[in-house]
Amino acid sequence: MTMGNRMPSWVQAGYDEYAKRLPRECELILKEIPLAQRAKNFDPAKVIREEGDRMNALIPPNSHRVALEVAGKPWSTPDLACALKRWREGGKPVVLLVGGPDGLADSVKTKTAELWSLSALTFPHPLVRIIVAEQLYRAWSILNNHPYHRA
Repeated sequence: MTMGNRMPSWVQAGYDEYAKRLPRECELILKEIPLAQRAKNFDPAKVIREEGDRMNALIPPNSHRVALEVAGKPWSTPDLACALKRWREGGKPVVLLVGGPDGLADSVKTKTAELWSLSALTFPHPLVRIIVAEQLYRAWSILNNHPYHRA
C-alpha cells in the first residue's frame, strides 16, 4: 500500500514484471492511495496526518504491517528471504506500507510490526515500487532454490 498518484508507464511495467513472476501464494498487489493536496503554503504535519488516517482506514484488520521507513532496519536480501518465510508461515496478510513524499504518519508507524529500511540512500517513490517488487521476487527465489538469485 502506497501513498502516491498514478506512475509513468515505465514504473508500472517494471513493477508488473516482478509482481507477475511471483506465484499466487505470494501474490503482490499494489494499492495506491491518492496524496493529500499540497498547496503553496501547506502544513506538512496536517498532510501527513491526513494521509495516515486514509492509509489506516484501508489496512485490513489482523494484517502484519511492515512500514518502509528510513529509520527502519536495513535487511540484506537473505534477511528479506527469512522475513518472507516468517510472514508466509504467520498466516496473516502482509501489508507493506510506503508513505508519501513527506513520510509516514506516526499513527501508521506505531501500528506496524516491523520497520524496514531499503537503504541509507534516498530513492524516488517510483523506484521504490520496482525495488520492493524485485527484492520480494529475489527473496522468493532464494526460498525456492530458483536460479534467479546468484550470490
